[in-house]
Amino acid sequence: MKKIFPAAFEKGSSAEKRLIAVSVILAVLFLAADQITKLGVMQNFVLYESVPVIDGILSWTYVRNRGAAWGILAGRTWLLLVVATAVFALMVKFFRYLTEGYAERIIALGLVMSGIIGNSIDRIWHGEVIDFIDVHYHNVWHYPVFNIADIAICTGVGIFILSSLLRPSAKDKEK
Repeated sequence: MKKIFPAAFEKGSSAEKRLIAVSVILAVLFLAADQITKLGVMQNFVLYESVPVIDGILSWTYVRNRGAAWGILAGRTWLLLVVATAVFALMVKFFRYLTEGYAERIIALGLVMSGIIGNSIDRIWHGEVIDFIDVHYHNVWHYPVFNIADIAICTGVGIFILSSLLRPSAKDKEK
């Protein structure tokens, strides 16, 4: 019986190449969804306008974030772009080392890269990131507003962490 998650793919194998292609397609789809939804929000909402989707739980709220997560480093757009570029470049350079040929890690890094590109496009064109997904519980609890690029980054990081915890590293396999 085949495992749901196969053992690591061989470096340069056709299976690895197919998986990388799937990861790139998924990343492009997330990037397109991110940019299209942000454009729709900018064209159809006034800044800080909020429209309930699920009353008391979910709203579309147009805000702009001049920083990173939760507004950290607000106003330091160029620093955030430099960090994003460096992280992206390091992920590309050490792609095989980071993924160790595991399918879920390849997908995870594709998602993270997609999110980095999506938010970097905003920083370059608008000087800040466009956010609009507003999750809250009436007036009791409110999560910071986010976007699809943020979802891609968080999902990718989550998958990568789970894989790292549940899968043996190549060094562990050698022992």
